[in-house]
Amino acid sequence: MSKVAVVYWSSTGNTEAMANAVAGGIKEKGGEAVLHTCEDFDGSKVAEYDAIAFGCPAMGDEVLEDTEFEPMFDGCKDALKGKNIALFGSYGWGDGEWMRNWEESCKEAGANLVCDSVICQEEPDDEATDACKALGAALV
Repeated sequence: MSKVAVVYWSSTGNTEAMANAVAGGIKEKGGEAVLHTCEDFDGSKVAEYDAIAFGCPAMGDEVLEDTEFEPMFDGCKDALKGKNIALFGSYGWGDGEWMRNWEESCKEAGANLVCDSVICQEEPDDEATDACKALGAALV
């Protein structure tokens, strides 16, 4: 059974709802999903998992949340080389630039993005929830 971490930061609950859908997709595919907020995850835990889904909303001028999530993620980068990962997050404005930049950063770190990232504007609708479940399933 694949053990998959779902690591996220959420302010309004939108990215948390996405994380729960990702975990649901992992479980439906027969994997073990372990939810973590970014406060209780760091680079030393990466090796404990077969794959990791990271979730963070766009903040400010389309960037990752920079006081908790980004420092945690930066601390994981060295351990992500060759690791199967997927990205998700919500946004309130913009065109997804933060996600494209984040994907590029992951590729530069040598991570293996196993599927297209999932973004949704504000609260995830049925389509976004289904996409999150598919993202989770892709990690199993």
